[in-house]
Amino acid sequence: MNDKVIDALITPIGRLDVLSKLEVGKLLDTSKGGLYNVFRNCSLAVLNCGSSLDDGKELLERYKSFDIRVKQVERGIKLEVTGAPGNAFVDGKMIRGINEHLFAVLRDVIYVNDEISGNPKFDLESSGGVTNGVFHILRNANILRPMTNPHLVVCWGGHSIKREEYDYTKEVGYQIGLRGMDICTGCGPGAMKGPMKGATIGHAKQRINNGQYLGISEPGIIAAESPNPIVNDLVIMPDIEKRLEAFVRTGHGIVVFPGGVGTAEEILYLLGILLHPDNKDIPYPMILTGPEHTEEYFKGVHQFIGDSLGIEAQQRYQVIINDPARVAREMLSGIERVKAFRKEAGDAYYFNWMLKIERAFQQPFIPSHENMANLELHKKQDRHLLAANLRRAFSGIVAGNVKDEGIRAIEEHGHFEIRGDAEILGPLDALLESFVAQQRMKLPGKKYTPCYRIVK
Repeated sequence: MNDKVIDALITPIGRLDVLSKLEVGKLLDTSKGGLYNVFRNCSLAVLNCGSSLDDGKELLERYKSFDIRVKQVERGIKLEVTGAPGNAFVDGKMIRGINEHLFAVLRDVIYVNDEISGNPKFDLESSGGVTNGVFHILRNANILRPMTNPHLVVCWGGHSIKREEYDYTKEVGYQIGLRGMDICTGCGPGAMKGPMKGATIGHAKQRINNGQYLGISEPGIIAAESPNPIVNDLVIMPDIEKRLEAFVRTGHGIVVFPGGVGTAEEILYLLGILLHPDNKDIPYPMILTGPEHTEEYFKGVHQFIGDSLGIEAQQRYQVIINDPARVAREMLSGIERVKAFRKEAGDAYYFNWMLKIERAFQQPFIPSHENMANLELHKKQDRHLLAANLRRAFSGIVAGNVKDEGIRAIEEHGHFEIRGDAEILGPLDALLESFVAQQRMKLPGKKYTPCYRIVK
């Protein structure tokens, strides 16, 4: 790792290099106001690309002197950075992909603040209003690709995975790329980086020069999952719930690699949506996969889903072990079914409008000690709502593991307490214990101290 810090004046490359004086003025005003900390922290995470840190609090404390300011120049704006991580520079010049990511952060943070939050056109208290907001954020980022056939595969999985698992994600990405499909991930290291690296080789062999490597993040998680430079479209959604909705609205199928609580959160989010009666007939291919030694891991995940949500939830995905080519073939076949369905239904190829997503999956969950203790973890509710509550439990553990505010809350008030019925908490405890035993909670080599306590 390069611990050197660098001061620099950065010129935007691409979409923010031409701005009106009014737009520049708005950026200048906002960067000095209440949004500054969000903008600064996200920018630091982008510049920290390639680091072995997965702790938002540690990152902010390591680079306390880091600062970033918007500067007005003759033809637009530049960014003045001081105390920036040296990883972002080569021979004193910022890596081009990181430059693009830095200005993507500025674009999205400003747009959400100015155009989405508090705008009466976006009723963020309604399900349709949230979906409309997600669509506009993605459209403003210019990542939606109309007039193209469905071919975007979302890849989920842990940032803390073994080398063999990482190599497997690259091979799956390679097979996906060979078949002309693009990749979307959470944009960080591990299972988010591997598929993109593999796809670049597959695309190169097929002479595909416009492949999309879409990364979707949010301010709370980006410090632990800094965007890797392969990402050529980066979007910062305002919270984890809108990030998850962006994944399932833009993707045409999802591949899940081994991971920890963050990956479990993503699985439960999608399964909860697919279990809604209105979504029963909507095709959405989902494949859980990993190398041979991960078979026990996926058995544990499969068992937990069966114990908590039932066999219908288990039927919404496939498990394929140690066969990257089959994963890619099955995904391509599944996406063909998605195309046929949307064509017949008249739904857009580039944004899944028909998928029903209830407010339980959209309402931002604040992982406070009180909210974690009051989660409704019992079977006396619809299964899709139980999935939503289980998703919140995993989201809280993610916050306590890697997010700055979550880590500080645990340090101040102690463990999160997770309460509920024994028939839910028993399987949940077993799954979490397996994640700890397999070192899936933190990056390899880092000791894990639980941030939660199961209260049976």
